Amino acid sequence: MTISLDGRRFRAVADVVAGEVGTQTVFAYHERAGEVWAEYAGGSIRRGHLVGTRTGDRLDFRYVQLNTDGQTSSGHCVSEVSVLPDGRVRLHETWSWESRPGSGSSVVEEEVPAP
Repeated sequence: MTISLDGRRFRAVADVVAGEVGTQTVFAYHERAGEVWAEYAGGSIRRGHLVGTRTGDRLDFRYVQLNTDGQTSSGHCVSEVSVLPDGRVRLHETWSWESRPGSGSSVVEEEVPAP
């Protein structure tokens, strides 16, 4: 069974080396009929958007963002979706910049809903 990402909010578990996503960055995901998209912001990112596709537990998307210094950047990411023991969703991401040098990996996890 595939777990929908629609309406879920995620946060990086650590600051990303060579990237701009950090523990203050929050992603709001949407999903419909194999399409995924999200808005994100926080930390050094003023505004970001991603759009792509989902096949099973694999996401493939492009992202574009504006940082707090006023610089824009874009890149490509492939993520694997998994479920944590407590039922929250984790995304293990492998990404690379397309607008500048650099690549890496990161993990974002679903935020615990407020009571």
